[in-house]
Amino acid sequence: MAYQSLYRRYRPRRFSDVRDQEEVVRALRNAVREDRVGHAYLFSGPRGTGKTSTARILAKALNCVNLQDGEPCGVCESCTSIDAGTSYDVQELDAASNNKVEEVRELISRVALGSPGRTKVYILDEVHMLTAAASAALLKTLEEPPDHVVFVLATTDPQKVLPTIRSRTQHYEFRLLGAEDLTEHVEWVIHDAGLDLGPDAVEYVVRQGGGSARDTLSALERVAAAGGVVDEGESLTDLLDAVAAGDPGKALLAVSDAVSSGRDPRVLGEALLARLRDVFLQRMGAPLGHLPPAEQARVQVWADQLGDRATTRALEAVGDALLEMRQAPDPRIPLEVALVKLSRVDGDASLEALAARVAALEKALASGGPPAATPVAPVPQDPVAEAPPAAASPRTPISSRPPLSPVAPAPAPSPAPTAPESGAGGPAAQARAALAAQRAERAARGPSATSAPAPAPAAAPPPPAAPAPKPVAAPPEPVAATPEPVAATPEPAPAPAAPAMGSGGGSIDGIWAEQVLPKLTGLAKGVYQSADLISLEGGKAVVRVDNDHHQQGCERKRADVEKVLSDVVGQPVTITFSIADGGSSPRTSGPSGRSAAAPVTDDPDEHLAGADVHDLDDAPDAPTGGLAALTEAFPGAELLEEP
Repeated sequence: MAYQSLYRRYRPRRFSDVRDQEEVVRALRNAVREDRVGHAYLFSGPRGTGKTSTARILAKALNCVNLQDGEPCGVCESCTSIDAGTSYDVQELDAASNNKVEEVRELISRVALGSPGRTKVYILDEVHMLTAAASAALLKTLEEPPDHVVFVLATTDPQKVLPTIRSRTQHYEFRLLGAEDLTEHVEWVIHDAGLDLGPDAVEYVVRQGGGSARDTLSALERVAAAGGVVDEGESLTDLLDAVAAGDPGKALLAVSDAVSSGRDPRVLGEALLARLRDVFLQRMGAPLGHLPPAEQARVQVWADQLGDRATTRALEAVGDALLEMRQAPDPRIPLEVALVKLSRVDGDASLEALAARVAALEKALASGGPPAATPVAPVPQDPVAEAPPAAASPRTPISSRPPLSPVAPAPAPSPAPTAPESGAGGPAAQARAALAAQRAERAARGPSATSAPAPAPAAAPPPPAAPAPKPVAAPPEPVAATPEPVAATPEPAPAPAAPAMGSGGGSIDGIWAEQVLPKLTGLAKGVYQSADLISLEGGKAVVRVDNDHHQQGCERKRADVEKVLSDVVGQPVTITFSIADGGSSPRTSGPSGRSAAAPVTDDPDEHLAGADVHDLDDAPDAPTGGLAALTEAFPGAELLEEP
């Protein structure tokens, strides 16, 4: 007799031989014993769980002449012929290869023909592979077959079977076998077949089978042919150990060993994903009946090392790597990248990795060992290029200026020399000094140039004007303000500005120059560029303008500026205007770098006397009109003179 594979030789012959499918077996045996067999059945479940074998047992029971309590005898002519595959009472059709409508119609044409036994059984395996036309052709016969015909449909993917077919059948679901049942079955097969294999082989083939009896017996036959277990799972175990221990080098070495031994990276990734699923089930408290006891203990160790968050990240990362392998030129690269991310959490910037690092820190704190804090070295600052927030602006609001100390009165204002700064601060300081000297010279040429007084209390009247203005070394940009030259006449440092309203928490000049003016556009920016914010308290802002004409221009765009200022400080703000000619305190140089000491007249030259033209924004081009606008609107057109 020719050699038969173990899974064919030890195929179940009776209902009692079917393992771990008690509900299905009991229902079918009772139906046969009580003569209540349906005309169509649908058996679904994973591969190797006994669907086709149970269908053949049902066919034997329906045609057995020595039926015993719903069980076929297995020795009569009908039973032996069905076991041998030569019976006319059983017609098997592989729907995966015979899925066309012509083949199904040919089958239907023979349904009405009789057979030697009592019942003619049609077994259609992988019925979900039938085409839509073939399934439609089967519907009517499946619903009302002849009295002597029973259909048994088997599939591993029941959701792909047409609902109209499922509704015409009795659906029974087969499940994977448990590890204990498979272990007992393998031990019995080893004893019955006379195989010289030890307990390690039983554990290995049960793990390889994954709950499928056919896959388990196929693995057993492979081990028997090799004379023992060829350990192909050592690299997978090393892989899980490396991920659990956070060792990327060991993980990459395990992948390299597995690939060099002939394993496909995708197969290795699928095996890793299946093992991670076992770890996930262990973390969630789900039963692991499909694993032998020794494997369950190993999975428990990995689950304790990884934890819930790391296990979930590992499942997602390996699953994504398997998807990327389809398009990757080297399938190892996505798997290796995923393993490095899993084993080196500090190198992963994803939210999941950051959460894992936080969880590790919390675990370290809970165990009593505080994490080591990394000291941050102070960054040296240039005293000329960077100034403290209190001295960021050369001007302090009148309402927030503290009274001067009687011990150290402010000296008389005098022009600041430029030579000391030009030699002390490098090229940048020299440029700032030269710019300040140019501004002072332009301000001195003005007809009504006055000097800025020393800081005074809020209630004090404005001091008299000095013959020459005091130059201030302010930067061209409003952000990087520069303090007063150090080598000037002895003068106390400006008092720290009171914190102003707004998100930035800086001075009023900083808010006006850095947060308000940059957000203005068009005419609003043009008219407010030469205005100054002198007070901002309680939702009321005071803006100083040059004259009545300037105030009228600012009044037209006041709503736009109030909106921007309200957004900056975080509450509604109302703007009022103060005219410099109307008795207000003289202005010092603002954030834009211009000198505001001289009142501004309607003369354009005098209006720009204290400003640097490089600080002014470019005005938009004048709009075109008339024939020029029409010509621009239609490129390529020619203007013809009217007759």
